[in-house]
Amino acid sequence: METSLIWFGNNLRVHDNEALHSAAKAKKVIAVYFFDPRHFQINSFGFKKTERFRAKFLLETVHQLKRNLEKLNIVLLVYHEKPEDKIPELVERFNINTIFLQNEWTSEEEHVVQMVENRVPNSVSFHKTFDQFLFHPDDILFDSYTQIPQVFTVFRKKSEKHTQVRPCFDKPAPRPTENRVESITKIPTLEALGFSNFETDHRSAFPFKGGENNALERIQHYFWDSQKLTYYKKTRNGLVGTDYSSKLSPWLANGSISARTIYWEVKRFENEIKKNQDTYWLIFELIWRDYFKYVSLKHGNNIFKIDGILQKEYDWHTNQAAKQDWINGETADDFVNANMIELKQTGWMSNRGRQNVASYWSKHLKQDWRIGASYFEAMLIDYDVHSNWGNWMYNSGVGNDPRNRTFNTKSQAERYDPNKKFQSLWLQPTLF
Repeated sequence: METSLIWFGNNLRVHDNEALHSAAKAKKVIAVYFFDPRHFQINSFGFKKTERFRAKFLLETVHQLKRNLEKLNIVLLVYHEKPEDKIPELVERFNINTIFLQNEWTSEEEHVVQMVENRVPNSVSFHKTFDQFLFHPDDILFDSYTQIPQVFTVFRKKSEKHTQVRPCFDKPAPRPTENRVESITKIPTLEALGFSNFETDHRSAFPFKGGENNALERIQHYFWDSQKLTYYKKTRNGLVGTDYSSKLSPWLANGSISARTIYWEVKRFENEIKKNQDTYWLIFELIWRDYFKYVSLKHGNNIFKIDGILQKEYDWHTNQAAKQDWINGETADDFVNANMIELKQTGWMSNRGRQNVASYWSKHLKQDWRIGASYFEAMLIDYDVHSNWGNWMYNSGVGNDPRNRTFNTKSQAERYDPNKKFQSLWLQPTLF
């Protein structure tokens, strides 16, 4: 009997999932997800690769994925182990012919896939899908990834003009129950991943839970119930509250929802409710997200190197006291401090805040920008390898900003927090 394994990564959904759609054509389908222990270890910069906020959001997501797959009569096996140690065993036990997975190209993910490929029989085929883009790599009008422009605007204009967004894949129909395997695993607890349980800070601008259903509920609220989408561009630089921006990035980051799903929902909203600069601007932000993925496809490991993709040398410093002050919100700048405390307490920071604290760290303090990027990787609920490292390069003078801007955090605070509502929220002691 033909048996497929879908190896879930950052594509934790049943709607618009090409790997799942393809795998479901087999007679028998098994799904697997790994909480890879390496993702919770201390890295070379002294941070856990995944801290408690994203870990909790990820656990919520996997629980929801498991339930959604059960409705399709597909069992999700979940392991707190390395994929290369377990997949060969699954291949043998279930006589798997094909492994379906989302294609990843950054070095650590690529290395893990390579180790799995080396440990399974040659008869097992790997089917990798580029399912995390708005504009599919096969559709963009550049001869190769090396031709991706160094300036975002050039990429955006050409892509908007010449590249069509593909339609979404349908959710597979429920499968025959007789081909279902028994569930033999349990999803680990937060404690098993090395964290104590915690309650969400009541001040958080992102109090939401992980999972595909919650992502779709967020779209229902932000687009249709409140119609806040019609004000998105005007409010997206906000700092306080849940609705100043779409807040879709955490679900996008782990693939609980696809960029295509959001795009086509925006288009439906424009047809049925209203089309304006604000509705377009959410698509604009999705294109930025795509662009950083293409930047990493083009430049590979250079996005992690201190000289960045420009191979530009600066006199970077590594000061432990400066690092602790920045992390703990104890710098000489109140606006930076408020944003850093928000991140430390919630795992969330606004887009405006991220640009300011990154510029302050790399341009004002002249500290090694990779330390900041690594801290964000640990802390952010919506960490995405391409957007995180791409944005940090951009804000540190070694990436895709042709103007090499430095943010004036004082004037930014006056403009975006004139009444100090945001700074007061995070800098004043609070009773819990």
